[in-house]
Amino acid sequence: MTDHRTAMGAGAELAYCPLMPTYGPPPVMFVKGEGPYLWDREGKKYLDFLSGLAVTSLGHAHPAVAEALAAQAQRLLHVSNLYATEHNWAVAQEIDRLIGDGTPAGGQVFFCNSGAESNEAAIKLARRHGGPGRHVVVAAFQSFHGRTLATLAATGQPQKWDAFQPLPEGFRHVIWNDLDELEKTLDDTVGAVLLEPVQGEGGVNPATVEYFQGVEALCRERGILFMVDEVQTGFARTGRWFGFQHFGISPDVVTMAKALGNGVPIGATWAKREVAASFQPGDHATTYGGQPLATAAARAVLETMVSIDAPARAVEAGAAITEAMMGLPKVTGVRGLGLLLAVELADVDARDVATRCLQEGLVINGVTPSALRLAPSLIITPEHIAEAAQILGGVLTEMAAAPAPA
Repeated sequence: MTDHRTAMGAGAELAYCPLMPTYGPPPVMFVKGEGPYLWDREGKKYLDFLSGLAVTSLGHAHPAVAEALAAQAQRLLHVSNLYATEHNWAVAQEIDRLIGDGTPAGGQVFFCNSGAESNEAAIKLARRHGGPGRHVVVAAFQSFHGRTLATLAATGQPQKWDAFQPLPEGFRHVIWNDLDELEKTLDDTVGAVLLEPVQGEGGVNPATVEYFQGVEALCRERGILFMVDEVQTGFARTGRWFGFQHFGISPDVVTMAKALGNGVPIGATWAKREVAASFQPGDHATTYGGQPLATAAARAVLETMVSIDAPARAVEAGAAITEAMMGLPKVTGVRGLGLLLAVELADVDARDVATRCLQEGLVINGVTPSALRLAPSLIITPEHIAEAAQILGGVLTEMAAAPAPA
């Protein structure tokens, strides 16, 4: 195992790593990317089937995004949101059109810099909309909504809470995909329900149609906002422009980030106009949200995704990956939607498998002790899928043949 100093290529004179230890020691330093491939500083090539945690959905160094960034960097980087700039209105309109699956949905967009900030804005909007006494947000266990104090409180993973208590109040958690339990917790203090269409960090756990439609019906009946976290699932990842579209619902608020910038930090919160109207000038803001460089990249990303019919690519490639994975040793199942998949394993530690795969040139991660997460770019080909299956299959075969520890 390397330490930060070694992985950075620093000399012995560096007594300690200048970066805070919020991540474990990095096993490799990547210095170049192109399409679905990465290269480390020794020149070794890797097939990236994680995409920076579902971020680089168009692959690395996509020409359209790189050209948009280069051109904008020479024109204008920042002025503040007191003034209009040339890209954010177009990106907001395109987000609204994609929320409507090709027809404008009639909502409004707040731009920010990350998924956590997108969810933070949604939580504040829910409180502003609900008013005093109707501030509670209900989320699901195993969910992940961010690392700010409020989004951490919304995240349904108690093991992440202890070090940061006391967390903000006003959050409740229910069992995933259990409509009866959700209904029991919807009292008069609840202003919103916040759910992911597929729980990404929680293990790639898809919702069911019945669950999401039931949640929507309960929210409509009781005047509660239904907020959908699409930070990991948005922008064609699941085989639809947004994951909620698989379930035939119309959410009040949708949060997004990750793939929107293909690696450039940008997030957004969309809301129906009557909900967005709850915000007044001065209620919420961000210095860099929607700034020209980020929105230039996002504009190029969305134009490219539309031109290649990215949702159809995710459906086709996801089916091919599922078929390829099911033929490998130790694989007991594949779950997920489109190109957000978990490969369930038997009798091996998924994190050990991911480490071995990295050594063999395949980037994936162990999202649970028994499951590997696959989130490759939307531009992968059958040849890339075959290459990934060959590497993973070789690792699993070797591990299956290894003698059990005494």
